[in-house]
Amino acid sequence: MRLNDDPAAFEAFYRRHVDAVMRFVVRRVSDPHLAADLTADIFLAALDSAHTYVPGRGSELAWLYGIARNVVSAQHRKAAIEARATSRVAGRRLMDDDDLTRMEERIDAERRVRNTLEAMQGLPEGDRAVLELVAIDQLTVTEAANALGIRHVTARVRLHRARRALGNVASPSAVYQEGRI
Repeated sequence: MRLNDDPAAFEAFYRRHVDAVMRFVVRRVSDPHLAADLTADIFLAALDSAHTYVPGRGSELAWLYGIARNVVSAQHRKAAIEARATSRVAGRRLMDDDDLTRMEERIDAERRVRNTLEAMQGLPEGDRAVLELVAIDQLTVTEAANALGIRHVTARVRLHRARRALGNVASPSAVYQEGRI
């Protein structure tokens, strides 16, 4: 069948079979808009696969019904998947505009901290260890020194170096005020 090469042939084919295909579809779906969409999808699929039609295997209408069956089945599978997804969230409170605004504010507020934590990965191990214990784990410098088995003065020097290195990433006062680093 040369439907995709000859617009007049496709138009004649469409006119010859559209009513039968529409009847096939409306017996299987109840929404008129969906029925119209599926009918259009069936003819688009027929146009795309016209080269597969073999007249000796059956009529054009039988071939179209095979395509229609596949298109309608695909729609039913899609609807079932959507129904399952909808049932999973049914009864749960979805995010409203205020929730989204708060989430965006939180993401923006944490951006400096994320940048700082990322920058910490570039610190020497000793400096990073002291900074993590003091800023994240909330130990005192003395406690951090004891945990690492180093002198108090060494811990203070490493903490100072780490904070100075991170000052290039985020303003220390902004990060320290958030109680993070």
